[in-house]
Amino acid sequence: MTAQTLIKRAALAGLTALTAVAMIAPTGVAAKDGEIIRTGACTNRSDWKLKLSPENGRIEVQFEVDTPRVGQVWRVRLFQNGNLTFQGTRTTQAPSGSFELRVLRSNTAGTDTFRGRAINLTTGEVCQGQASI
Repeated sequence: MTAQTLIKRAALAGLTALTAVAMIAPTGVAAKDGEIIRTGACTNRSDWKLKLSPENGRIEVQFEVDTPRVGQVWRVRLFQNGNLTFQGTRTTQAPSGSFELRVLRSNTAGTDTFRGRAINLTTGEVCQGQASI
């Protein structure tokens, strides 16, 4: 095998690995000034979105799960800086099969990191995302 062939194979392997990481890593979405939006895939067929927005000295947090089925019940938890700030259930609604949790939280000194976690109580699918503002 020639050196040129080895270089081409190494480059292809690196590109393949980079593509795989990009597919599973949370991504950012275009947002208004000051907003932070992260999206990603859940463990099955669903997707999540976590949006943080400044709101009159507080932080508006929106955690959404979009799944192809209406009527599914999810256990939802929201953490701010590692502390549990919301715990409850949400049910996916028509027409899209999604739910959204929307809450206002205090804006603490420094960076606030939020983590949303939802578990489908029927299938066990897990959706989890994190964002900082």
